[in-house]
Amino acid sequence: MNILALEPYYRGSHKAFLDGLVEHSEHNIIPVTLSGKGGKWRMHGDSVTLAEKTGKVGEEIDLVFTSSMTNLPAFLALTNPRFARVPSIMYMHENQFTQPMPEGEERDLTYCYINYLSALSADKLLFSSKFHKQDFLEALPDFLDHYPADKHHHTIDRIEKKSIVMYPGIDLRSFDEHADTREENSNPIIVWNQRWQFDRNPSKFFRVLNRIDDIGISFDLILAGDTKHDKPLEFEKAWKRYGERILHFGFVDDPAAYSKLLHKGDIVVSTAEYEFFCIPILEAIYCGCHPLLPDRLHYSELVPESLKNPLLHASVLYQDEDELFDHLKKILTGETRPLPKSSLRSISESLDWDNMIGDYDQLFKESKQLDVQPAL
Repeated sequence: MNILALEPYYRGSHKAFLDGLVEHSEHNIIPVTLSGKGGKWRMHGDSVTLAEKTGKVGEEIDLVFTSSMTNLPAFLALTNPRFARVPSIMYMHENQFTQPMPEGEERDLTYCYINYLSALSADKLLFSSKFHKQDFLEALPDFLDHYPADKHHHTIDRIEKKSIVMYPGIDLRSFDEHADTREENSNPIIVWNQRWQFDRNPSKFFRVLNRIDDIGISFDLILAGDTKHDKPLEFEKAWKRYGERILHFGFVDDPAAYSKLLHKGDIVVSTAEYEFFCIPILEAIYCGCHPLLPDRLHYSELVPESLKNPLLHASVLYQDEDELFDHLKKILTGETRPLPKSSLRSISESLDWDNMIGDYDQLFKESKQLDVQPAL
């Protein structure tokens, strides 16, 4: 099959996902991408550029596969009639309805409307987690109530019927090239490897660390992750307080260096208030970092029941800040033991592209046979 893959936001997890799909699929994935700069413009108006670039693709296309940053109805209109009878799948990396807004910034419903129309236009929607699918569908009624006349609530059923959950594939096997070195650590090492942004709630993370430090428990830090945004002040404060104990500070561009950091870490912590799917956390778990994760969002569906409250080892999920402090303190003092690496891998290894690509390729084959119908 020839699959046209549209990605207006070709950076970060979007880029990693598409690159993995191109590398592992048995089908011919033909990427048409734009840079990750100016995300709102990419979504709002750059379907013109996508359509122009697609015009240079000479292959006969069997399926259109696009990300949630695409204005799909605009793209289909601009390329009409080329893809009028070609099935389309939209991968929902995120959505504009529930994605957190920075303090002082109001949600622009224009982008919600683009998401909504694109969801109606696609023949199938793939969500990155069960949590994300439910979150999106539950947000639609309130959004449709903004309509001045017809509310179109019946369209929610149409969207739900064509929505399924497909976790993103992750290139985990590449981390096998490096050995664990955590036994060489002088102190336990706590890892932060997520984006340095408000929705990951670094203030909670550092509050807990400060409480741990205040009672004299030793630890070192690896502060990695995507720093290509406005950095919360908490990281600068952490540098001043923990500078000598910070083994790495900032974005890691080299995959080998990043892998070695994860194989050195003992514990990885998420304090996210909101996220759709966090690949970096799953990478750290695969490399052997014991996770401490909020018992909500997508984490509770990813962690096997047998590991949620293990009898002989440290807990994985926590309910609130005090419980996170308690779990972390017990691991650092040796009162509880981290899970063995073999158990940790059972959380994430099924998401490696070698394990996931068969499901994607089968879905593509089945979708080729879809009878394309009007959205309404």
